[in-house]
Amino acid sequence: MAVVIVTGASSGIGRSTAIRFGKSGWTVVLAARRPDELAAVAKQIDAAVVVPTDLRDPAGIATLVARATAVTGQIDALVNNAGLGGAASVLTDDETVTAMVEVNLLAPIRLMRAVVPVMRAQGHGAIVNIGSVAGEIGISGTYSATKFALRGLTDSVRRELKGTGIGVTLIEPGHIATPLNAGRKGRMPGPEVVAAAVERAVTKPRRRIVVPVRYRGAILLSRALPGVADRMYAGRAARIRPALTDSPGPGPGPGKHPDQGRK
Repeated sequence: MAVVIVTGASSGIGRSTAIRFGKSGWTVVLAARRPDELAAVAKQIDAAVVVPTDLRDPAGIATLVARATAVTGQIDALVNNAGLGGAASVLTDDETVTAMVEVNLLAPIRLMRAVVPVMRAQGHGAIVNIGSVAGEIGISGTYSATKFALRGLTDSVRRELKGTGIGVTLIEPGHIATPLNAGRKGRMPGPEVVAAAVERAVTKPRRRIVVPVRYRGAILLSRALPGVADRMYAGRAARIRPALTDSPGPGPGPGKHPDQGRK
């Protein structure tokens, strides 16, 4: 039985992805901070392993990968989905900025560093990193910075692992209909479209998938005519909700640690 780790599995895109893999017969290792919500997701999956994890803690990541490896001795896929949003302004407080960098960038690095040796030894595997359209169009402050960095990291790791049997794919969602986007106007696809893209990427790895497809036009425009994008977003960037995909919304307050399972 194939084993997949899904981070941020307690809700939103992570939850939909975990359930989709479960229906396809995978053993799904569920990781997020909220054990009760992970347990609820596990009830919808025939073979699930619940591992409550704070992805800012390297020891927690080591435990997560060890638990996943213990199932069959292999890790067939890793889905780096968990992410944090926060205020988009460059004036955002240091605690919020640090949390976003730790969860959105350092956690995927640490997870890939932990699973790649396992995948190399078994001769196959798939890594899917969930980025964002905000990682192509800079409008969301530190959140955009982490997703730009994740895009570059994914390209680098793909090239590093070429020929090893390990596929590496970046998926960049735009606005997705989840409870956190309930107040947003306009029609949005549900998280299931991202989950379907993840499953396709694991089955047949590719460089990059943008969902919904309509966001490709905005990405191409920002690349070809950056001055137009500057004018479109001038004065607006700091007021835009930071994550084009789901996030916990505002950054953490003093002493508070937001969940990493809301993507």
